[in-house]
Amino acid sequence: MTDPWLPVAHRVVRRVEETADTATLRLRPVHDPLPPFRPGQFAMLYAHGVGEVPISVSAIPGSGDLVHTVRAVGAVSRALHGAEPGTVLGARGPFGTTWEPHGTEDLLVVAGGIGLAPLRPVLRHALAHRDRYRRVVLVVGARTPADLCYRDEFDRWAAELEVVTTVDHGAPGWTGRVGFVTEPLAVLPLDAPHTTALLCGPEPMMRFSARTLITRGVPPDRIQVSLERNMQCGTGRCGHCQLGPLLLCRDGPVVAYPVAEELFAVKEL
Repeated sequence: MTDPWLPVAHRVVRRVEETADTATLRLRPVHDPLPPFRPGQFAMLYAHGVGEVPISVSAIPGSGDLVHTVRAVGAVSRALHGAEPGTVLGARGPFGTTWEPHGTEDLLVVAGGIGLAPLRPVLRHALAHRDRYRRVVLVVGARTPADLCYRDEFDRWAAELEVVTTVDHGAPGWTGRVGFVTEPLAVLPLDAPHTTALLCGPEPMMRFSARTLITRGVPPDRIQVSLERNMQCGTGRCGHCQLGPLLLCRDGPVVAYPVAEELFAVKEL
């Protein structure tokens, strides 16, 4: 059994630049692989000599490899983002709760910015098992067109799913929507009582998106959100991730909206 406290050596075998500050890494175990991950779960990724951060899986290839999309926002994430093929990193996991889409009914995926990464395994699973869902809709937003991740996959997604893309600020040549994700959510045709909504992105985006969907009739307990605050050990033992009654490493990051609603009001330390 893998010791959850010991990083397992993984070598970067592929690196794809998604945007100016975001890259997707495929990591291959140097020796034994970690246990299988599920959509929504995260690994603690360790950059030697720099530190460790939680990063959700952005694909589940099923070969023992790990796939993570990393945005360079701090010292550790910058080191991970810059890891070229051949670099050896450490990884612990899997940790955390999972997305729980209800098959056979409608699935609505709402992502903002890098929040699309933890939801990408759900989209890929829905594509691979398209007959299990009636309707699958992706509503994705970003600051600008240049900040949209996985642009090379959008055409394939759009061929089998409904994809609505919007950006905060347009750019020359952009012909899509400009505005927040709440705007298409307010008018999107929905079979609300039979829709499961998965939300990931900045907390204000998730909060306002959830409120919009509840106003549209989506039952609150059918809305799931991802809370990612102060995760440091991955197991909940250090207590840094405590948010109200939850230890997010253990009880999150994916929780039902009724659990998260009051916690959104708690300021991050």
